[in-house]
Amino acid sequence: MTNEEQLSALSEAPPEQRGERPAPPRKPVAPKKARPKGAGAANDPVADMLTRVRNAAGARHENVTVPVSRMRVEIARILRDEGFITSYEQPSPRELVLRMKYVGKLPAVAGLRRISKPGLRVYARKSEMPRVLGGLGIAIVSTSAGLMSGRDAERKGLGGEVLAYVW
Repeated sequence: MTNEEQLSALSEAPPEQRGERPAPPRKPVAPKKARPKGAGAANDPVADMLTRVRNAAGARHENVTVPVSRMRVEIARILRDEGFITSYEQPSPRELVLRMKYVGKLPAVAGLRRISKPGLRVYARKSEMPRVLGGLGIAIVSTSAGLMSGRDAERKGLGGEVLAYVW
């Protein structure tokens, strides 16, 4: 028998005769479950709201819808009071609609940044309240007296968790 004949005989032989281990039996693969679109809850609801507002401003949308929570309603109230959005309303118990504000074609919200995150909380004392863009923007602060802008917290002599900057 020539070398070529021996090689062809070995390649046709089962793995045990070739000195190899047989392959383990394959397990049947379960089909992937289809996830419903838009049904996932965000891990950071404040960041989710800020991202929706940022995207709506960039896309020049008139309204933006966010799921309701007390904190989101308070953030919407602060944005309205500070002049970053026109108004907000709660048409159903599960959604909050923010009406965006524009100056000409430019959005009133030029930027939003989440400061205190679930993985790294950021706090400010009453004497160390941050100034955003030299006073042109606001810091949204969670204090013992509720959510308020950084200026209001400073006036009331309160410190707290710095949630976001808006300018």
